[in-house]
Amino acid sequence: MHAYVHEWVSLLLRWTHVIVGIAWIGASFYFIWLDNHLKPPASDRGDDPRSVGGELWAIHGGGIYHAQKYRLAPQVLPVTLHWFKWEAYWTWITGFALLVVLYYANAEVYLIDPAVRALSPGQAVGIGLAAIFGGLVVYEGLCRSPLGRNDRALALVLAVLLVGAAWGLTQVFSGRGAFIHFGAILGTLMAGNVANVIIPGQRALVRAVTEGRAPDPAYAARAKQRSVHNTYFTLPAVFTMISGHYATVYGHAQAWVALVLIAAAGALIRVWFVQRHKQQAHAAVLIAGIVALAASAALVAPRSAPPGTRSTNPPAAKFGDVRAVIAQRCVSCHAEKPTQTGFTAAPKGVLLDSAELIGRHAVQSHQQSVLTRVMPPGNLTGMTDEERRLLDAWFRSGAKID
Repeated sequence: MHAYVHEWVSLLLRWTHVIVGIAWIGASFYFIWLDNHLKPPASDRGDDPRSVGGELWAIHGGGIYHAQKYRLAPQVLPVTLHWFKWEAYWTWITGFALLVVLYYANAEVYLIDPAVRALSPGQAVGIGLAAIFGGLVVYEGLCRSPLGRNDRALALVLAVLLVGAAWGLTQVFSGRGAFIHFGAILGTLMAGNVANVIIPGQRALVRAVTEGRAPDPAYAARAKQRSVHNTYFTLPAVFTMISGHYATVYGHAQAWVALVLIAAAGALIRVWFVQRHKQQAHAAVLIAGIVALAASAALVAPRSAPPGTRSTNPPAAKFGDVRAVIAQRCVSCHAEKPTQTGFTAAPKGVLLDSAELIGRHAVQSHQQSVLTRVMPPGNLTGMTDEERRLLDAWFRSGAKID
């Protein structure tokens, strides 16, 4: 019953996280697009060019819309002013809740890999929280320091620190746990930008207009800087949210390099789209993003079993021995009714509790247990290098089940 409840909590949290995340990212992308498509207001409509910074006409769903952006604010605020903040807050809240339910409550399965670092669940959770909130403190400090006034220098320093974070996380967590924490750091920075800078700046602007004072343009400048950061963090963060499905990437020995390359690709592709909004797209930026993706794919491409599990001249492995290893190390999860705590169904629907099913899933089993070594997760069932060599030899000799 506990596993059943856990799965439903996970399902509902993930569903909600995706919904509110779509709302946040959609609104963010739309306003970036809108900002980059504004034109000077037409003089024949009487708009004051000193207060209206730009306008846009659009058609959607059978209606024509007219959007205007003020340089700072109108002299009189409307009765109803729509704010965009809860999409960001709920995305972070549900994402953090998912992190707790999936990774912190099952640290031995998804977060800890004894082959990387022998941690207790408490130690792993503590390191994860320190990385997330420590990253926020460092980021805020840099943005509020004199360095924050130089966007290019700040971007370079942040890039170096994020590369260091990618490497450091893979030195303490399983690949899957490292990737999700990299994404959690980015997501926390993004939500922090909304809560700590963008919304306070908007409140200050509204308060100034209400009190009849001229708004301070510094608030708008700081909010713009953080909004730009958020738009470039978005695609790398989204990748980490789905990365747990792709063991080829997070299970590689140089997973941190793959993570950096894919994150860079996401940021570069987003840069190209923003440039395209302004009709200033540079093909070199898009090509660089594609090259980064290609480099990541080439890096993690399977070549052979890792040294500890490679069988140079594989003997004719007996299927009976292979089946015994799978029964002892894998079937507790990959069965119609898993016995491993925390599992109510076989991961990805892969069943290994019959000879026919073992043969059918030989490619996936070899990739997960030999090439990437991500299975069993956290090596919960204690699969040995000798057993991995046996599986490798059986696979490379034809994966016969008779």
